[in-house]
Amino acid sequence: MKIKLTRNHEKINKILMFKFIIFFFIYTLLNTTLYSMEKKPYHHLPDGTFRNPEGSPKRDPNIKWSYKIFNTERKKISLEYPSNHVVPRKEVLKNLEANKQNDYVFWIGHASFIIKLGNTTIITDPVFSKNTGPLIFGPKRYVDPAIKLSEIPPIDLFLLTHNHYDHQDMSTIRNFPYKKAKVILPLKLSKYFKRYNNIKELDWYEEIQINNEIKITLLPAVHWSKRSLTDTNKTLWGSFLIEYKGKKILFACDTGVGSIYKELGNKYGPIDLTFINIGAYNFFPIMPIKDKSVYHTNPEEALDIARDLKSKKVIGMHWGTVVLSLEPIMEPMKRFKENAENFGFQKEDAIVFHIGEIKKLEKLID
Repeated sequence: MKIKLTRNHEKINKILMFKFIIFFFIYTLLNTTLYSMEKKPYHHLPDGTFRNPEGSPKRDPNIKWSYKIFNTERKKISLEYPSNHVVPRKEVLKNLEANKQNDYVFWIGHASFIIKLGNTTIITDPVFSKNTGPLIFGPKRYVDPAIKLSEIPPIDLFLLTHNHYDHQDMSTIRNFPYKKAKVILPLKLSKYFKRYNNIKELDWYEEIQINNEIKITLLPAVHWSKRSLTDTNKTLWGSFLIEYKGKKILFACDTGVGSIYKELGNKYGPIDLTFINIGAYNFFPIMPIKDKSVYHTNPEEALDIARDLKSKKVIGMHWGTVVLSLEPIMEPMKRFKENAENFGFQKEDAIVFHIGEIKKLEKLID
């Protein structure tokens, strides 16, 4: 009888020990995960991916994308545009030469700009390929870049907001003539710049002093990242706040609306000049609501964000170059200008460029 009881005790002790080990393992794992999450900012997820600022709108997971519907509707869009939408290339080159001693903003097309500030020349999201997709696929631009890649002036600073094909163009990156330029990127994007040796990745709210005149801070945006079927949100996205001689210029990443912009306005405003997307917002009938996208503002929403940022002037970009959505190609610019006063801006302070146009910075910033 004693032997039987002893054996039962041993069996019970082994079971209890096993349960304790399992409990301890789970407890340690949970505490490590929770501690790790506590130490990371909200937009960092435990699996290494990223998410939008807290309180940002989310896309309805029940809505399914249809290339068939999109391509059918896209064929209905007229690609005719006014002759003054594009500045002739010879005139562009002449104007670049005439302004090489000035501070200026120059629109290459879509989200590609050259911004000259003192002795620093900046390029943003440069795309010179015909297609905004992998290889020869993806939407084809209906307006060529204002100049050729080989014709751009010497670049000191390369800014990339996120990895979508209409912003991160690998052909342009590979063939970029100024690889000694300093490249500033959101987190985990440096792997695409293998032939560059002056690269700095930033997290949201991190800043870098470029020189005595220029400081850059990466700020949040309501967007996402993806280049393949398996890399959704594995790289960060963000907007660049450029501070120059006491002035503030915000070059916004593609973005939807979000409460984050009032926070940014309170912390960093007033902003002297904001660049923001005003196109690629209508995906009806794939999406249930016309003129509404979670990740791209329509012209009125862009103006509202600029107001939240306490921006004095705002430049509408991300339109008039390539068909990414189903609104008429010149509609974003018209709505942007027509609605400026409804959001507290003078019409002349809601600024649109012709592709290839150069404006002196002193005309854009008071």
